[in-house]
Amino acid sequence: MTDQKAGLLQGTLDMLILKALSLGPLHGYGVIQRIRQMSEELLVVEQGALYPALYRIEQKGWVSSKWGVNETGRNARFYKLTRAGRKQLALEESSWDLLALAIGKIRQAT
Repeated sequence: MTDQKAGLLQGTLDMLILKALSLGPLHGYGVIQRIRQMSEELLVVEQGALYPALYRIEQKGWVSSKWGVNETGRNARFYKLTRAGRKQLALEESSWDLLALAIGKIRQAT
């Protein structure tokens, strides 16, 4: 693999956030770190993209949030996946599986 980081496709950020939060509540920076970890450092989500997405998916009811103290003792907003968020994640993962299958078939076509 090259040193290039994979770019995020349009519409994938919500699914990545939901997947990160499916493993447990996190503050914003924790979401960024978990996505990096799960992608083995191939995906990097910028704070400027993350926080508007968190706000948007909270408005949709897919996550809830509350203030708490992070590991460094600072106040931080912690996000938690809701039941609606788990359903949405399942829908988005299913769509991605189908898309990946279709792209794989197209790539293998001769």
